[in-house]
Amino acid sequence: MKLRSTTHGIAREEGKPSSDAFAVRAWGETVVAVLADGAGSGEPAREAAQRAVRSLIENYEARPRTWSPRRALTEFTQLLNRTLYQESLARFDRPEMVSTLAATVIEGDRLFGVNIGDSRVCLARNGILEILSEDHVEAERTHVLTRALGMAPEVVPHVFELTLLNGDIALLCSDGVSNHLSPEALAGELATNATARGIVKAAHMLAKDETMDDMSAIVLDVAQTGRLRAMSARDLSIPAALRKGEVVDGYELLRSFQDSDRVWLAEKNGQRVVLKFAPVEAVDSEAHLNAFVRETWNATRLDSGNFVTAHEPLGQTARFYVMEFVDAPSLSKVLQDRQLSVDSAIGLGRFLAESGSTLLRHDLVHGDIKPENILCVGDYAKLSFKLLDLGSAAEVFSVTSRAGTASYLAPERFHSAPISERTEIFAMGVTLYQSLTNAFPYGRIERFQTPVFHAAKRPTKLNPNIPPWLEAVILRAIARKPESRYQHYSEFIYDLTHPEKVEPFFEDDAPLLERNPLGFYKAGFYTLLLLCLWLLMQLLTRH
Repeated sequence: MKLRSTTHGIAREEGKPSSDAFAVRAWGETVVAVLADGAGSGEPAREAAQRAVRSLIENYEARPRTWSPRRALTEFTQLLNRTLYQESLARFDRPEMVSTLAATVIEGDRLFGVNIGDSRVCLARNGILEILSEDHVEAERTHVLTRALGMAPEVVPHVFELTLLNGDIALLCSDGVSNHLSPEALAGELATNATARGIVKAAHMLAKDETMDDMSAIVLDVAQTGRLRAMSARDLSIPAALRKGEVVDGYELLRSFQDSDRVWLAEKNGQRVVLKFAPVEAVDSEAHLNAFVRETWNATRLDSGNFVTAHEPLGQTARFYVMEFVDAPSLSKVLQDRQLSVDSAIGLGRFLAESGSTLLRHDLVHGDIKPENILCVGDYAKLSFKLLDLGSAAEVFSVTSRAGTASYLAPERFHSAPISERTEIFAMGVTLYQSLTNAFPYGRIERFQTPVFHAAKRPTKLNPNIPPWLEAVILRAIARKPESRYQHYSEFIYDLTHPEKVEPFFEDDAPLLERNPLGFYKAGFYTLLLLCLWLLMQLLTRH
């Protein structure tokens, strides 16, 4: 989940305390936001609002795991109401600790809410504002509450829930805000300035002396929902073993791939697809389950022709996802028979960088770029490619381990540097080098090695058909120092599409003969010339 929360409040009178209270607390993929407006300007009302906010958050965080969010919000609201009511009678002989309440809980991709009184909960989606809460006020005298915390021994809260979408904005606000900004005005403010400060200031500017009130707001801007949590929570079986001919949710298993019974060629209604099942370890390991759910989420949300399409079937009972079946060999298989042509290698480089850019738009990196994870579609004259296996995909900069395949890991990855565009470009460069030479630039590296990276052999020495400009691109991509590499995919793509602008590339420790052959021979010539002159002088002085 990616969510930005902002809060802001202004007291009715400058220098005096507000009767509003509000707070947001987040843990894991749960976000709780609570706003309360004390009914009156006295200390009991302020105390009621503050206690309502604090108690609801603390109680929800400690709720029984068997309680649903809806039940928890209802139970804790009613408990809070009884507590405030009874304490008011004990201290003041009448209900004085009275407050409104508006609260939301976001868990995964679901929003749950509760309200009592006239503090509102709204949702903005695609520029349209929907009021989710109810106003518990008299029809004629809208400033008079008919329901509030602490007003009566029992209360029936309004409880609601809905599914969130990426880009939704939830707003909680006191009546000081909603009395001055219409739903249309609030929608406009959220569309242009989705912060609580902006909302409160806009309402404050419209208030007159006679309508001035405490104003407060909470804005929850949902950039990306916690769909991962929702996917994990589904009750789906994980088969311990799978066999040829078995039918799973209507798919007949034909044969397994990758020497594993977790990836299968399958058929349903005459259409062949590939099924990938969760690992058996996910039955008992939350880490394995979360990793597979994350892989499924990444595979099913990418909308690009560079990747095989994937989806989760409706009504599935087992934990797997479905991929299109592309009847094509991997690049690894192709390289067993031949090297790629220069034109195909250039196309491969652009494909890999463009795929990386697509992933980066989702804040992701592939994490395991290598020939085994690339399909070659078409014939020798015109190859296109598909990228496979998002099992190692991760958020950029989130992984500091050696996850991936050792021979394609950038040198800094062996020393706990995070995965990044630069480390992915290194893997792309190694793949290009291998595709044109059938060799690794730094040799084959085993998983548990911590290798010393010596200078790579220039690929033209292994394949003289490689043009100098392409050699320079590959060598820059696989540079040992990360700062010498392409820093971004866009730079890599630019050089691959503008060969006339590519400059020669040499590592800092490259010998002069390699970096500047003409300069080397000039230096040698002048050195020999000086030596010959010196010898001549020596001979002349002796005679």
